[in-house]
Amino acid sequence: MTFPKPLFLAFASLSLFAGILPAIGTAAAPAAVSFQIVDQAGMPLRDAVIEVAPLAGDTRRLAFSWRNAMAQRNLAFVPGTLIVPKGATVAFPNLDTVRHSIYSFSKPGPFRIDLYSHDQTRSQRFDNAGTISLGCNIHDTMQGYVRVVSTPYAARSDGNGLAQIDGVSGGRREVVVWHPRIRGIGGEWRGKVQLVPGQRNRLTVAVRPIAGK
Repeated sequence: MTFPKPLFLAFASLSLFAGILPAIGTAAAPAAVSFQIVDQAGMPLRDAVIEVAPLAGDTRRLAFSWRNAMAQRNLAFVPGTLIVPKGATVAFPNLDTVRHSIYSFSKPGPFRIDLYSHDQTRSQRFDNAGTISLGCNIHDTMQGYVRVVSTPYAARSDGNGLAQIDGVSGGRREVVVWHPRIRGIGGEWRGKVQLVPGQRNRLTVAVRPIAGK
């Protein structure tokens, strides 16, 4: 079939544009980004919180797939570190057979919950981003952390120091790593990291030795 010259050029240009458009969209599409957090000796760091700052104009809802809940079980906080969005209300169910009284003196959200018993739940709202260090007035060995974040892109590392954050656009991004043993203001490491979806980003952070070891 023979097209008139102007019509042929328009058709060819449209075909070329349609051909490159999916490639452009695919390159810019957010994807899963994986991390491994290790200490200065190369050992994996468990329960580190990784946060990626959102880009300007990001409209993703500030929420996570897990429950905003930290139980007391076997005289311990479970999980030991909980990530919640700013403004979240956290439930503290008591699954032990003894009573607990939870408190925090941390600046972002000091609070105290009086004694409550087995199978009872108390809750607390956290409106400021930062780290809430928890204790129990009755059991001094209990310690936990609520990390309140203002980004929807956050995750906690597992026993191998590994974590994955979904929906992150690649490129040079601001990253924060928090852990109670990190040598830094507020237990934080901060830096700009070139994130490549599909590739593991290994970050080394300096930490203090474990007390008593």
